[in-house]
Amino acid sequence: MLFAENVAKSFGGFDLFTGVSFHVADGERVALAGPNGAGKTTLLRMLAGEDSPSSGHAGHRNGTLGYLKQESGFDPENTLEQEMWVAFPEALAISRRLAAIETEMASGDASANAATLVAESLDLYERFALLDGHEVEARADRVLAGLGFKRSDRTKVCGSFSGGWRMRIALAKVLVRRPDHILLDEPTNHLDSKARDWLSQELRDYLGTLVIVTHDGAFLDKVAKRVLEVGNSGVVSYAGNYTKYLLEREKRRRQQENAAARQERQLSSQQEFIDRFRAKATKATQVKSREKALAKVQRIDRPRNEVGARFSIRSHGRVEQTVLSLDSISHAFDDEYVLIDANLTVERGQKVVLVGPNGSGKSTLLRLAMGEMRPMEGQVRWAERAKPGYYAQHQDEALDPQHSVLEEVQSAAVGATEERIRTVLGEFLFKGDDVFKPVSVLSGGERSRVALAKFLIQTTNVLLLDEPTNHLDKATRASLVNALDKYDGTIICATHDPAILDTFATHVYEMRDGACVNTRVMEPIFPVRAQRRRLRK
Repeated sequence: MLFAENVAKSFGGFDLFTGVSFHVADGERVALAGPNGAGKTTLLRMLAGEDSPSSGHAGHRNGTLGYLKQESGFDPENTLEQEMWVAFPEALAISRRLAAIETEMASGDASANAATLVAESLDLYERFALLDGHEVEARADRVLAGLGFKRSDRTKVCGSFSGGWRMRIALAKVLVRRPDHILLDEPTNHLDSKARDWLSQELRDYLGTLVIVTHDGAFLDKVAKRVLEVGNSGVVSYAGNYTKYLLEREKRRRQQENAAARQERQLSSQQEFIDRFRAKATKATQVKSREKALAKVQRIDRPRNEVGARFSIRSHGRVEQTVLSLDSISHAFDDEYVLIDANLTVERGQKVVLVGPNGSGKSTLLRLAMGEMRPMEGQVRWAERAKPGYYAQHQDEALDPQHSVLEEVQSAAVGATEERIRTVLGEFLFKGDDVFKPVSVLSGGERSRVALAKFLIQTTNVLLLDEPTNHLDKATRASLVNALDKYDGTIICATHDPAILDTFATHVYEMRDGACVNTRVMEPIFPVRAQRRRLRK
């Protein structure tokens, strides 16, 4: 069972939430919902025992627990296969000891204590079987295949994988272990549609307790059976999947809105009576009685609407007609080519979207274009007046946790006044004293908003974006897509987000077999949306 009992959490005098209580029974599949910054990730950390409440109690009882964090964690020197075994420390230790015994006995130097070694190995084999050690490799093969890893990936070191694949490694470790309770924080970020479908089926088949945080409502509809909404009033429980939660929440909001309006009318009528007859001696008793009654009324708050960041993006300076040329680009990691003779030409004002599964070369192409790496073959050529800015997949992880929000954005805002920086941060929902919050206490979504503000305040006229909508709440994601649609510069964007394709893509390239293929035939990627786009044309 997972539980929170009258939990409160504060950071540096700021109350994140108070009086939070809920229980998740064994075998339940529950989604945590709510706006970024509401405390969903903090609650997961407390359930996992990695953080402590300021007051109250939270955690889990009985059984093992697996926790997927927003930041991937693994040993970059381990191979993928070795990293899967890290999820089974006792079985791994037994496997290594059995290998050592086998080596010792094969050397011929163990004749004196051969009986002891044989007895030890028999005990170890029995313990290994009890730990399902023989099933680990088969289970790892199934999970890794489901998440899109190739057989040849098993011997690669984890540090050689790109950002999206690193998150899949962390997710695979949790799923391979099959603990009694699983906590997942944004598991669908960086997953393509095929891997998301596999994961949803995997979680439906999982018999343990599941608590999941994600902004992917369609995914939650397939997995969750209850929704816990984290907000200003604590945690509110809703039965059913995510769509039912949205409908029921709207129904409750309307009821609360109507109740608040009725109460306001009644209170206004009472106050009008008090103001009218306050000075009249014959009504003094009634006035005083009504004043006492008003003071005791428990006010019904009007429901708050979810607010996303509202901002615009503008380019700085006109660039030449041909903005960027990638000519015959080839690049490899550990002798495995990701790009082979790839070509891409981007003209002024184009909004180019790169699609394809993780590992197909989208991020590599952007990094080569930005000059973060040199291609093994080929040439990258920028227009003379181009001012490119690069938003990486894990831009939020590059923030300095010791900086305040204001200091972090100031570090990139060359020549901008504090008033200008505060205005931009206000657009990203950091207002008043929020700008002095340390980055270390921000939620994943809040860090993403800081990273976006830091990126967009720079002087650019070409935007290179790698999965820019990851970690953003629904409202802020819609604002970003709308701002990019209205942007008057040039965009090159790698994404799995179909909203980006629907809204502003002028040219779509599929990363396929190491090449960058210009395509208007999008059926293999997003068939329904492709049909709508053709009809609109």
